[in-house]
Order: sequence, then C-alpha cells, then structure tokens
Amino acid sequence: MLNRRTYRVVDGERIEGTWRPIFINNGGTYVLTDLLIYADGMIDCWDTVDLDGLRTKLEQGWIATRIEPGARASAGDLAGWVMHDASVWIDPDDFLVQVADQIDRLNDRPDSTGRCLLALERYLTSRSDADRRTLAGLYLAIPAMDRRYALGDMDHKDWPLRVVCTEAGDLLIGEGAAGHRPVVTHEMRQVAFDYFAERDRSVAEYRRREPDDPSQPRRAPVQLNAVVFPKGWPKDAGVLVLRNEYPAPIEHAGRLYPTVTHAYWALSTRDPEVAERIRTAPRPHDAAQIAEGTARRTHWSDMRAAVMAALLRAKYAQHPALADQLLATGDAPIRYTGLGSDYWLTGGQKGANWIGRLLELVRAELTAQREGFPTGTGDATR
Repeated sequence: MLNRRTYRVVDGERIEGTWRPIFINNGGTYVLTDLLIYADGMIDCWDTVDLDGLRTKLEQGWIATRIEPGARASAGDLAGWVMHDASVWIDPDDFLVQVADQIDRLNDRPDSTGRCLLALERYLTSRSDADRRTLAGLYLAIPAMDRRYALGDMDHKDWPLRVVCTEAGDLLIGEGAAGHRPVVTHEMRQVAFDYFAERDRSVAEYRRREPDDPSQPRRAPVQLNAVVFPKGWPKDAGVLVLRNEYPAPIEHAGRLYPTVTHAYWALSTRDPEVAERIRTAPRPHDAAQIAEGTARRTHWSDMRAAVMAALLRAKYAQHPALADQLLATGDAPIRYTGLGSDYWLTGGQKGANWIGRLLELVRAELTAQREGFPTGTGDATR
C-alpha cells in the first residue's frame, strides 16, 4: 500500500507522489480519505501543507490518530458506520515520521530505516560504543510499527538489531514493558553479530550469482533544458551539447546537416526543394519553422522514432568528444524538455520523453561498443 504512486503538475513539471488512507475528523464525523504526499514535501489533507503544517493538523486532531468510541464514520458516498471498538495502531509522532519517510523515498533518499541500516554497517565495522549509541538512537527514530521490518527478515524480525543496539547488562532496547524485556548478555550479542556476518556472506554470494542487478544505485537525472544563446553557443556548453540543436554537423546519405534538428526535419519531407531549404536554414529554429508548413512523409509518425535514433547514432559516432559527454552521464535518466511535441519531450501530463529515451539507448550502445560487444545497429533513415 505504501508503494502506490500519483503525481501533480507544477509549472509543467511532474512532481511524483504517493498516498495513504487516513481519517479526517470533520466536525465529529471521521471521514476515510487519502493523504497525498509529494516529493517536494507538500502534503494534501483537504488542505495543502508541509511537514510542519501536518504536525499542526495532527495536534489539532484534524488527522485522527485517536477515535472516540461511538463516533460516526463515513467513506464518502460508499458507506457510513459507527465506531464501537476501533483500534488505532500509530501515534502522531510516528505518523509524522512515516510521512517524512515517504518523502525521502520519493526522492531516493534513505528514510528512517535506511539511515538506521547505514549506521548498522558502520557499527558492525567499528564496534565502537559511540557508533552503538548512534545506532540505538536511529533505531528508536524508526516508527515503532515499522521496526520489525527493518531487516527484511520475518523469521528473526528486528531482534538481532535490537540486541546489537543494546549494551551488555542493559535491558533490551525497544518496545515492551521492562518485565518482559530480557537483559542482554555478551553471549546474546555474539549470536547477533554472527547473524549479521552470515547475512553479509549470503548477500555477497547472491550478488555474485545475480547476472543482472536492477537495484544498483542510479545517478541523478540529467535535465536537458531548452536554452537560447543569442550570441551563439558557448565554448563549454556542458551537458547541453547533448541537445539536438547543438551545432554538431552530421553526414547522412551524402549530405551534411548542421544539427540533428536540421536533419530530422529535412528527412521528414519528400519534397527535395523544401528539404534543401531546411538543410541550409540558418538556425535549428528556422529549420523547424520551414518544416511546419510542409506535408510529412507517408507513415512519418510510424517511422520517426527510427529516424531520430539513426540521427543520434550518427551524431555520436561522428563526434567522439560528444560521445564521451553522453557516456559521462552514466546510467542517469535523461529528461529532454522544451516546446513542441509531447511525444519527444518530457514535462506536463503527457510527455513521453522519446528523445531522452533514445539518448539513453544510444548511450547503452556506445558503452557496449566500447566493451567490444556488437550492437548490430543500422541506418533506419535510408
């Protein structure tokens, strides 16, 4: 339920989000609804707030973490009922942390559990008391109902983590009355350390066997925003050399085109006179404007992705320095923005980002080629 995704659009930019069910205390009636949580930290609970605003809503009881017996409840037009024996499993503080955790996950940052596990790695290496105390604090910062899932082991749950957090001779850290928590011994701690050592060995073995690991960290997205340089492109344009308007002449079918944009629009028409006017247009913008008034090739919409892919391959094959720039983006998602077709661009609610996707494809092909792996790519524009 915590992995569901939604989004909202702000100034043409898609802001990723998720949601979770909540009860809102609306004048004494508990209304079952959704709390919408977004990557930019904004939260919608019939009012748009940030985490501080959410804390206020919890303090006011607007978002209910306690339900009065006999209270009425509803789920919109679906149903209504009376609460007779309601159990709420989370308190306001833990609820706030869970929402903050969801914001962290939307931004690919470690959440409270992730921060605890990073501290666990440090402590297992150092075995210093200072690192143990840090680990214990981060363990207790995880919402109580989420702690048992921290290790992803439903047989042992969080027991080994609780033990290594606790100094020998102290009561076991975590939930439970003092009379029900054991005193941790040196033997218990050794068993817990052995558990983590065995777990590390198992993980290392699994990774050696795993031929294709999609969980490896990815770099932050590369944003290729449309930029106008009135005095011409600067000598060092950085990652913007990956844009199609960048002046990197490409040769195709015996003709030289100033940019990918020129080539794409010239190839979109079968009229040789118009194609030549597009090819020799002073700027990429002029090339696109000339093409606007010209009929496209038959089935152009069905073939245009192949044409663009072939032109991008030509650009980076004919300009090794630009290929190096593309490869330097690693495995980062490439987002290509601007004004024009939603088919090619990202942004808004319909952007398919096909230029960005094709750049990622060409990048993968270049990597494979430099590793001596044949990609078998051909020229789809002939």
